[in-house]
Amino acid sequence: MIKNKWDIRPIGIIRTPYKEKAPYQGKFSRDPCEVEVFEEYEEGLKDVEGCSHLIVLYWLHRANRGVLQSHSPRDGKLHGVFATRSPSRPNPIGLCVAELIEKRGRFLKVVGLDAFDGTPLIDIKPYFSDIDSP
Repeated sequence: MIKNKWDIRPIGIIRTPYKEKAPYQGKFSRDPCEVEVFEEYEEGLKDVEGCSHLIVLYWLHRANRGVLQSHSPRDGKLHGVFATRSPSRPNPIGLCVAELIEKRGRFLKVVGLDAFDGTPLIDIKPYFSDIDSP
């Protein structure tokens, strides 16, 4: 039960083959992954199979939350963390656009995730290219 408007609680767990090293970006991964939505949130998946892609938001539970600057792999320079995609940041929220392959009850088979196995799922939203791509 949510105690106040600032609470973020997992709605599920992400299962991936990545135990120690995950892809640099989910876009480059073709490995099938499973998004398990907890039973109490299963009704929220109604009609999700009508989406070809999903925005998957998750909590980067292994991240260092004290990082404010990070080197970017794009140019190797030190940048403020909000100008990078570093997983280490004050609120380590991960985001990927994943292709939905199959829905089985409260389990979604997707490709395009870069999360470690056991990563807490915090939200799922439909991806619409006309809205989500500038």
